[in-house]
Amino acid sequence: MAALTDLTLAEARDKLTSREISSRELTEAHIVAMEDARDLNAFITETPERALEVADAIDGSEKGGHLADISSHSGGIGRTIEGIPLAIKDLYCTNGVQTTAASHILEGFKPQYESTVTANMWAAGGVMLGKTNLDEFAMGSSNETSYFGNVLSPWKRTGDDAAQIVPGGSSGGSASAVAARIATAAIGTDTGGSIRQPASFVGIVGMKPTYGRCSRWGIVAFASSLDQPGPMTRTVRDSAILLQAMAGHDPKDSTSVNQPLPNFEAALTNDIKGLKIGIPKEYRMDGMPSEIDDLWKQGVKWLEDAGAEAVEISLPHTKYALPAYYIVAPAEASSNLARYDGVRYGLRVDGDSLEEMYEATRGAGFGEEVQRRVLIGTYVLSAGYYDAYYLKAQKVRTRIAEDFRNAFQQVDAILTPTAPSAAFAAGEKGDDPIAMYLNDVFTVPASMAGLPGISVPAGLSSDGLPLGLQVLGNAFDEETVFRVGGVLEEAAAFTARPQKWWGDKS
Repeated sequence: MAALTDLTLAEARDKLTSREISSRELTEAHIVAMEDARDLNAFITETPERALEVADAIDGSEKGGHLADISSHSGGIGRTIEGIPLAIKDLYCTNGVQTTAASHILEGFKPQYESTVTANMWAAGGVMLGKTNLDEFAMGSSNETSYFGNVLSPWKRTGDDAAQIVPGGSSGGSASAVAARIATAAIGTDTGGSIRQPASFVGIVGMKPTYGRCSRWGIVAFASSLDQPGPMTRTVRDSAILLQAMAGHDPKDSTSVNQPLPNFEAALTNDIKGLKIGIPKEYRMDGMPSEIDDLWKQGVKWLEDAGAEAVEISLPHTKYALPAYYIVAPAEASSNLARYDGVRYGLRVDGDSLEEMYEATRGAGFGEEVQRRVLIGTYVLSAGYYDAYYLKAQKVRTRIAEDFRNAFQQVDAILTPTAPSAAFAAGEKGDDPIAMYLNDVFTVPASMAGLPGISVPAGLSSDGLPLGLQVLGNAFDEETVFRVGGVLEEAAAFTARPQKWWGDKS
């Protein structure tokens, strides 16, 4: 059983294709692991019966027939994740299965439709284990704002078994599930780093595609001009395979871009000779831990040893990215969350008037962090402040995008740290929202520019927790991101994994 949960997506795919294992065997192993790992609180809703039903249907298909099917959305690559057990962030609407966005206001909501990304994945043969926990409405960097309780990382600090380590956020449940071997792979969403930062914290690979590469239709919105679905896996190859199943143009999403879908896995050539890798000087910040800077320098050396050329570049508006993001994202959130009013669906708390009902419903239904961001967003959009804050932030965003466009005229990819620190303990930053927001300092700029990025586990901190390096690419050039990320992964040879402390430790 344990060996099956250790398989990477690529390994499981190959064993399923050769019929060395069945989808039911693989799925049952992960269901046992999921039930054993409830101490981590990684899932809000488990769907084992559905998972086994789908696995049995796949195993019962005519021999060889199901593996030869072609899914139109995958660019002719085929049913790339046939029989693979997956965890789905509870921000994706799943037909008939509770979708909460980790908020009390949506508790019990069962959509009667399927998000485009998950529909693509089921068409490609994926098996859903359940819906993973997250920061409420994806607002957070530690997975401590969920109405359903915080997710725990499977990692512990060296010599400190008492501290409960956060998995990062907002896609913390998906990150924890993949790192703890509860799911072969998972999907998350990345608004300002919510795939890449938790991936760095738990020692897995997290990929944010170009904005528009994956459809946002059927995903509970946080900030519509920033949100982007992406894969969370244990290897770069797995990330390429899963993105293949997720991506594709969707006419139901006005922000979905009709671009040809390349074979992402084929991009992993292990050859980066002659590529120029940008090293942005603005990412060396005051107070950055030396171990982060040392790992970054080591990453540069790894890529140079593989034949790439490191080039110092400047992204001069980097220091404005985080404050601009925390104007744009809350502004869009305040608009998106206005639909939760107790009238049409979700929680309803009655009042003596319509206005009182609105107030009571939102007061009871939204958590503290969501309320904070809605208030900030409403303020910056209000009359008299729109020009001073929101409009100015959008102009800064344009400058940030220009910085990257200029940089990619000189280089093929950019290498940076993923996060300014290793994971921290639950409660350590909960009283300081600004300190929490600073977790996104290295991931937000690419989000503001809509660019693809991948976090690859590259080392351990002094207290034994994972650290990641981030590769950024030009728009719709995920192939180069995967290509460089694959070489970085091989050079780092990160094999560390958390020691099991949860559930049955036998």
